[in-house]
Amino acid sequence: MVKTKIEAKNVDVQKQKNAKLGRVQGGEGSLGGSSPLPPPPLLQNQLVPGSSEYPALVQMASQVIEAVEDAMVTAWGNPGSQHEEGARARTVISQGRLEVARMIGAQPNDIIFTSGGTESNNMVLHCAVTHFRKWCMTQDSPIYHHLRPHVITTKVEHDAIKLPLHHRYQIDTDVTYLGVENLPEAVLESIRPSTCLITVMLANNETGIMFSVAHIGRLLAEVNKKRENEGLFKVLLHTDAAQAIGKVPVDVTDLNVDYLTVVGHKFHGPYIGALYIRSLGIKTPVYPMFYGGGQEQAYRPGTENTPMIAGLGQASLLVYNNIHDYHASMKKTRNYMERLLKKFFGNQVKINCVDPCNASNPEACSVPPRGPKQQHFIFPRLPNTSSVSFYYKQVSGQEILRYCKIVQSSTGATCHTHTESQSILEASGVCSFHAARTIRLSIGRDTAMEEIDFAIQDIKQSIEKIIGRSV
Repeated sequence: MVKTKIEAKNVDVQKQKNAKLGRVQGGEGSLGGSSPLPPPPLLQNQLVPGSSEYPALVQMASQVIEAVEDAMVTAWGNPGSQHEEGARARTVISQGRLEVARMIGAQPNDIIFTSGGTESNNMVLHCAVTHFRKWCMTQDSPIYHHLRPHVITTKVEHDAIKLPLHHRYQIDTDVTYLGVENLPEAVLESIRPSTCLITVMLANNETGIMFSVAHIGRLLAEVNKKRENEGLFKVLLHTDAAQAIGKVPVDVTDLNVDYLTVVGHKFHGPYIGALYIRSLGIKTPVYPMFYGGGQEQAYRPGTENTPMIAGLGQASLLVYNNIHDYHASMKKTRNYMERLLKKFFGNQVKINCVDPCNASNPEACSVPPRGPKQQHFIFPRLPNTSSVSFYYKQVSGQEILRYCKIVQSSTGATCHTHTESQSILEASGVCSFHAARTIRLSIGRDTAMEEIDFAIQDIKQSIEKIIGRSV
């Protein structure tokens, strides 16, 4: 059994119409009928400009490409050099740092550039655990000297959190893995005297559901006041915001976090990342994972990648200026997509984490509901992602993708195996029956309604082919 994701491809609809493929018109309900369309040649087996696997990566915006290219030409000097070219590179880096900080409501001095989300997440774990161990050694009571650090996280985190905890910290660190329901309360109930870090992602890449990190932050602030009075270690809070930035407003003050992970290629930026650290080195501890030069305030050595930082800054500027428009546009398109799915498939389709699911009784959950579905809306969702499953017993997510002709897809999240993806769905309250029949549909900033029409028609013909073969 597998969990599969699928991403609608950006296409040039006008070119399709010019190619006389206009039998499918834009607008809801315009794709009725049992005969599937032949795949538009522009879509089949091609990567076209603007097409992406949206939760995995998105193509760099044209403004970002221009910023990268300009920095390669005009800011090529070593930022550590004192000559004019070095100064020009430092100016570009400073501007990039300013834009990233402004995008998330932070101070520029609290931003460290990294290679990406994996490094940022690993650095957070390293900082929290190292600081706890150093703190323990400063305590008078010997009981603290051998106290094992304790980390609280969820079962649905990115592997850049889960795997370091499993491989690097397993021997001498205690870890509590929580489910996704009742998360703020469950987090507080799991705190121990030895707890040093809580790390909860802001939004999940498999389901699109968002977690109440801000609520956790508010509750934790009160807990830390009591811990300070009791002479206990301050519990640090981290969120991996990779999936949320560029889709919803993200503000570190509202979230009340100590660390926040930024990943450029999730919001039309380059393959580079950043880590926010609240009052870096003053209120929040930071320790380098490796040593070398004094770059990034000596916390992240290595000559800065000026062109990529310029690109990240430009991508951040676009988000800062347009986030509300991006959010509204993606949500409108996603809602249209879900209405079209329900129009085509009726009660045979289910929106995971929105429509009810009985995770403890997959057999009962395999029966399509009669009459209108009751939506329970356990979680808020990203505006661009729908985790969709089907009640057809003959199909699996992987098979649906295999017979799609025009929908760009990959199996599971790009960073997860089939089994891992399904376990994340089940940890999110999706039963095993539907986890095996799930595809992930996502849209981008510029996805058009006509593209949704083509994509849903393609899924329809795929399922018809599978069911026809099975009957």
